[in-house]
Amino acid sequence: MPASPSTARAINDRLALRLLQREGPLTAGQLKQLTGLSRPTVADLVERLSASGLITVVGESGEQRRGPNARLYGIVADRAHLAALDVRTEGVLVLVSDLVGRVLAEDSVPIGGNTGTGPAVEQAVAAVERTVERAGGRRLHTVGIGAPGLVEPATGDLRDSGGLPAWHRRLAAALQERLPEARVTVENETNLAALAEQREGAARDRDTFVLLWLGHGVGAAVVLDGALRRGASGGTGEIGFLPVPGTATLPSATDCDGGFHSLAGAAAIARLAEEHGLPGAERADGPGVAVVVREAAARSTEPSGGRAEAAGRFLDALADRVAIGAASVVSILDPGCVVLGGEIGQAGGAVLAERVAERLRRMSPLVTEVRAGRLGGTAVLRGALLTARDRAQDELFAPAVR
Repeated sequence: MPASPSTARAINDRLALRLLQREGPLTAGQLKQLTGLSRPTVADLVERLSASGLITVVGESGEQRRGPNARLYGIVADRAHLAALDVRTEGVLVLVSDLVGRVLAEDSVPIGGNTGTGPAVEQAVAAVERTVERAGGRRLHTVGIGAPGLVEPATGDLRDSGGLPAWHRRLAAALQERLPEARVTVENETNLAALAEQREGAARDRDTFVLLWLGHGVGAAVVLDGALRRGASGGTGEIGFLPVPGTATLPSATDCDGGFHSLAGAAAIARLAEEHGLPGAERADGPGVAVVVREAAARSTEPSGGRAEAAGRFLDALADRVAIGAASVVSILDPGCVVLGGEIGQAGGAVLAERVAERLRRMSPLVTEVRAGRLGGTAVLRGALLTARDRAQDELFAPAVR
């Protein structure tokens, strides 16, 4: 059945807004060309969206003639403000943006391992409030949080996870209490990294891929046919618990030691580097070990010599480990593409990705491209912002109920 006039208007308005979000400011003529709608229909939707305060004239195109079609229309960026958080074991990264994703202010706060749950939550909430003030003090419409661990699909809450600070689970509720008008959402950090790499990074041309996160810990995110797959309990991609050869023990339901984490987590990679005679990492976390991996990747391409050979042997051993986890995922999902994300995946670059790909060719009959992530450790924060922006736009761009 054909759509009713009101439904057709709502569909056209949403289409135009999405184009303005993706392409930036456009003239009415460009909207006509991109949407395929008639000139009168475009004129009507521009008038509606302007009257509703969603779009405004932001300038003029470079056309010689002047008139309505030469005006550039853009989304009213200050219609809503958003916050994104990357919650880590040792602290929180925060940014505040406008509705089109332009970053207005950023902050970070370290939170020591001995900090109590209450003080830790207060420090994190205060960092958000401080960042909002730096961004102009506008109220937040949506807050997106990326955190390690399992997120309950039914409630959207973080589950208790062994080894993770208790304040992680309290943070979302505390923010909702302090910011009652905001919509607060929580998502697994690796899932957000995959979203960011798909929208802005290494997987922009893929609708099916797996992101293998290599940072302080390890994880995987699965995107099939353009959709992120979370699993029945929100645990798709908890690859740190994967039993693998080469470890002394088996993982348990509450501890991933003995699983893939013991081969490819930051601390394990730092030890591997030292075993191959490379300089030790200043810190055995994602950023610290990424420095070692980046230097090894650079040295491995130097003319033959002791340093280049040691770096090459280290990267070969690291690729052996990473390929074990990647092959396990590939054999079940056949994604066609694996992105090595996180600080360490980005640091290894094409040098590490090529080594992992070569091992996958030997281990699996399934053709799989391996790419280095482009966003590294920033992917979680970018993914949290994209998620917050999507949610805010879904609400703000929805047709008014009459």
